[in-house]
Amino acid sequence: MPTTSSKMRAGTPRLSEQAKHLAVPADIASTMWPSVLKTCIEKLGAQFDPWQDGAGRVIFAKREDGTLAAMIDGVGMSLPRQVGKTHLVGYTVFALCVNMPGLLVIWTAHHSATSSETFLAMQGMAQRTKVAPHVAQVFKGSGDEEIRFHNGSRILFGARERGFGRGIPGVDVLIFDEAQILSDKAMSNMLATMNTSSFGLQLYIGTPPKPEDNSETFKRMRREALAGTLVDGAWIEFGADADAKDDDRSQWRKMNPSYPKRTPQQSLLRLKRKLTHADWRREGMGIWDDDAEGSRRWSADFWSGERVTRASAVDGVRSFAIAYSQDGERVSVSGAVKHDEGIHVELIAAHSGDTSDGVESLADWLSDRWREASMIAIVGAAGSALKQALHDRGVPEKVVRTMTTTDYFQANTMAEDALKSGSVTHPIGVEGDLLDASVAVCDAKKRGSSGQWGWVSTVPDGDETPVESFCAAYWAARTSKRVPGRKQVLI
Repeated sequence: MPTTSSKMRAGTPRLSEQAKHLAVPADIASTMWPSVLKTCIEKLGAQFDPWQDGAGRVIFAKREDGTLAAMIDGVGMSLPRQVGKTHLVGYTVFALCVNMPGLLVIWTAHHSATSSETFLAMQGMAQRTKVAPHVAQVFKGSGDEEIRFHNGSRILFGARERGFGRGIPGVDVLIFDEAQILSDKAMSNMLATMNTSSFGLQLYIGTPPKPEDNSETFKRMRREALAGTLVDGAWIEFGADADAKDDDRSQWRKMNPSYPKRTPQQSLLRLKRKLTHADWRREGMGIWDDDAEGSRRWSADFWSGERVTRASAVDGVRSFAIAYSQDGERVSVSGAVKHDEGIHVELIAAHSGDTSDGVESLADWLSDRWREASMIAIVGAAGSALKQALHDRGVPEKVVRTMTTTDYFQANTMAEDALKSGSVTHPIGVEGDLLDASVAVCDAKKRGSSGQWGWVSTVPDGDETPVESFCAAYWAARTSKRVPGRKQVLI
């Protein structure tokens, strides 16, 4: 039987060794999985495979302050069929309900059929000998499926296609089954139900999406995980190699970590024969379609609508913006000119690699120009060294502005509105233009519940700092009240 111990046996593979892709939150201090696992084993009679034990540790990872490390972005899991997903999540949720009186769980799938199937599985679990004493009642009415515990905890089941889950207050755990069919709008509507919860566990569970699936949320989460920017969330993915043959059984252990102990070969063969070739590769083997192009907030038509050539830079009041990546390994500089007809913005430079060596030269360049600039705006915590270097060169505090998070959000929406109205212009990019390249692979990532968003690259080697510096430069030119003595051409 699979191990039931919270400790890994000698020779047992770790989740990082089994998963095709694994991303864990930053700054993990501990995990509450041992207490959940203990309840699963001792009170509910559950047993887990090694990969499920590892997944539990990631799902319940905690920060130093005791909050879940993935509380902001949640935990995404791309899992093939027949891997033991319902077993893991079902028993885990039951254990949470036992351990935390009054817990409210929403388990939602896109399709009604999937939701009903999941409820039947959970109903069966609730009737098991060790579980049943904890369950007060099971409600079976269509659209009102619920498992209620003696301590007041509840699990509600329903389908998103019927609008289930919206407007239910005080939700502590949200499970998005069939997450490969989850739009940003549907996700936002349901996340609002968690606003008052101090626990805030979100699970996004699905298979690789079909081309026609509305999978923007799931795809973006995966891209961030692969790009290493999912610092407030986790991603667990199992799947065969992209070039694996359909009948290559040497790939089965890789795509299904529960094979052959929990999932026998007969189950996989049966699944293979029932599915089409394409569906077997996605749902059976866990292979994603090529997703290398990424997604973008601003379409090519939107971005190119009101562009001007570099030769048409105009006279006006200058502003500069410097954007650093979160890890400080990338930096971009943009300049803006505020003139009679609007604002013109250009990317001046972008650099990847160790940016510390370039602080002094960038500070020298800016200190030669600050007298003709209304503002020098800095985005990102890594910009503190640049701010100090500018101060050391005598650049006044009133000229240098370290942008707050609110400033950053405002800059993004202001620049987007200006592009819509045509009140901001930028050069026509030649082949290989870094600003165009940044816009082409950067999408919006929702921050908080009030509709604010920030930029994120959706491909592993993408760079969001050029478009961030573009927006910040526009914001600086638009909001600064300082009027320098001279007006000159930007570049």
